[in-house]
Parts: sequence; C-alpha cells; structure tokens
Amino acid sequence: MADLTRTIREKAESYFDYMVQTRRHLHKNPEVSFKEFDTTEYILHELKKIGIKTETPLETGCVGIIEGKPSGRTIALRADIDALPMDEEGDVKKEFLSERPGAAHCCGHDAHTANLLGTARILSDLREHLDGKVVLVFQPAEEKLPGGGRVMTESGVLQKHGVKEIFGLHTNPNYKPGQIAVKPGPFMACTMEFGVEVIGKGGHAAAPHTAVDPIVLAAQVINQFQTIISRSIDPTEPAVITVGKIEAGSAFNVIPGKAVMQGTVRAFSMETARFIRDRMEAVVKSITEGNGGSYSFYFSEGYPAVVNNEESTQKLQKTARLVLGEENVIEMERPLMAGEDFSFYQQEFPGAFFFLGSGSEETDSQWSWHHPRYNVDERAFLTGSALMAGLALG
Repeated sequence: MADLTRTIREKAESYFDYMVQTRRHLHKNPEVSFKEFDTTEYILHELKKIGIKTETPLETGCVGIIEGKPSGRTIALRADIDALPMDEEGDVKKEFLSERPGAAHCCGHDAHTANLLGTARILSDLREHLDGKVVLVFQPAEEKLPGGGRVMTESGVLQKHGVKEIFGLHTNPNYKPGQIAVKPGPFMACTMEFGVEVIGKGGHAAAPHTAVDPIVLAAQVINQFQTIISRSIDPTEPAVITVGKIEAGSAFNVIPGKAVMQGTVRAFSMETARFIRDRMEAVVKSITEGNGGSYSFYFSEGYPAVVNNEESTQKLQKTARLVLGEENVIEMERPLMAGEDFSFYQQEFPGAFFFLGSGSEETDSQWSWHHPRYNVDERAFLTGSALMAGLALG
C-alpha cells in the first residue's frame, strides 16, 4: 500500500495544474442551483475525454462510473456543482472572478468539482488497482431546497450501481491546505427555514393608540424566540434560532399594516426542530392575537443532520493518515451548526463527510463561506484529490 500511496500523491501533483485550470474556468462561469447546464456539459466532456462512462439521471448534474475488478464493493465520491445567487469581490481572484452577474462560487463548489475531476483522472490512471467500482457524483443544487442530494438519491442511480458507502468533502477556510478535519457521529446540523407575517393595523405614527403596531409586535416575537433556546431546550443540546431578514414600513411617520420576517432554525434532531417549530408558533400567536393583531407562519423542513458513520469515519481517518500524515488529520471536538444536503445520502448509505483545509493569508482565502470574498487556496487539491482516490483504492 505504501508504494500505491506514493503513486497516488505523485498523480495528484501531476494533475494539480489541471485542477487549478478547471476550478478557475468554473469560477468564471458559475451557475445557480438547478440551472447548472453549462457546468454539467463541461463535466461530461471532461469525463468522456478520459474514457469514463457517464449518466445523467437529473436535468443537471451527472455521475461517472469507473469499473475495476468485479469482485470488490462500490463506493461513491460526491462533489456539489452549484454557485450562490450573489456577486463576489476579491483582488486575488481578479483573473477569474465571476463573469455572470448575480452568480458566484463563494462557497467552494467549483473547487469540489475540480477536485473530483482530478480524482477521476487519478483513478482512471490507476484503474488496475481498483477493486470494485467507483461512482463519481457531480450533484446539482446543494444550496437550494429540496436539495440536489435528495433528488439525486431519489433518482435511484446510486442504488442501481450498488453503492455501499459514500464520501464527500467541503473546503474550510479554518484549516490549512494539507489538513483535513472530521469527527464521527453528528457533524453538521439539520436546517429549517421559517417565515412570519405579523399583521397589525396601520395608522399615523403620532396616534399609535388607534393602530396595532406590527413592528413593536415583531420585536417582541424576535426577543421571545430566543427564550425558546435559553429556557425550553436542554442546555446541553445545541440549537439555534436566527431571524435573518425583517421588512416593515415605508415612511418615518407611518405605522405599517404588517411586518415580515424570515430566518432559520438549526438543531441535531428533527424532534428538537419540530418542538422549536411548535413553540415558535405559540409565541407568535400569543403576542399578535394578545395585542389585537393576527399572523401567518410557515416552517419548512430542510436538510437532515449530517451524521458520520463510525466505520466510514475510521476508514477515512486511516486513509488520510497514510496519504497526508498523522499530523494533518484533525478530529473536531464539536459539530457545526451549518447544514449540508450530503445528509440525504447518509440516510440511504453509510458514509462520512469531512472538511478540506483551504485557508491561507497569502491567497486571501480565510473569509467565511458565503462571503463575497470567499476564496480557496488551490494547494488543497493536492490533499483532496489524493485522499478521495485513496478512499477508492484502499
């Protein structure tokens, strides 16, 4: 295995320039969720160039199939391909900034795709060492409900090919190139979206007694939401309610008729999330109706929690120590409250999701996910492609 590991690392180095070029092409030409048509065509072209069979079970996204010895098991390696609906910034990226207004790869999915295409080349070159089959999953729409992971799983393509285990990664600016971070068990939270319309009665700002002020009621609702976490949830159980958007009013001297807010709930169990949902609606109902107003409330269940399978995580850590070195394999102390639709695969197959270190000062790549200056240190490809290939060949 030592000789094969060395060969994998050498192959990753030989395809480094290819992965950089690929990532920068994708970065300049981003496409938002469920509209990744050009991206899909590009991936298909790259896979077909090296003789990898492809399938398109969805309108966008695709899978590649690499077959080795028929006696082995089938694993899947996943990359998401969509961009965010936003504009980006960044002097370091000026040569390959998005050329499409309102779309930008500010979450690293361009890097995930380039990394998996590099992995595909490594595995194609080393096919004689492959015991089994690898399904390369280029998934659309991680950033938008219902989630590309869900629809890809429901398409049945992975089941058709007999997938037994799946691995995925996400760039992370909190770790350096060359490092990965992972933990067994709960890894990322389930994600929920909610919306509240507080309906009052408009009027003159100088005569609030003749109106029902929805802004005052909305402020009370937001404050009371936080007591759900601090007073109704076990303090040892992670949970978050965040109101991220609020809209109300049109003039300084007018009490509006309504206030609208949207936000997210994060937890590690659907039971907890649904309990929070019920408490939230009870809060909204009591505050609005108790003050002469009314309301509407919606709560959309998004992605389940990412929970890493114990055996898959051990396999990942063992392979990473061989490929990257013991010192570069970090076991995280606690999970993140961010969400990921990789969780839909894990409901069907055992698997593990990990963070790929991609942050450094010299490449201005320490900005948080979804920041307009988000960038990755492309040296991460040397780690990511080698590790993904090692998982398939191990």
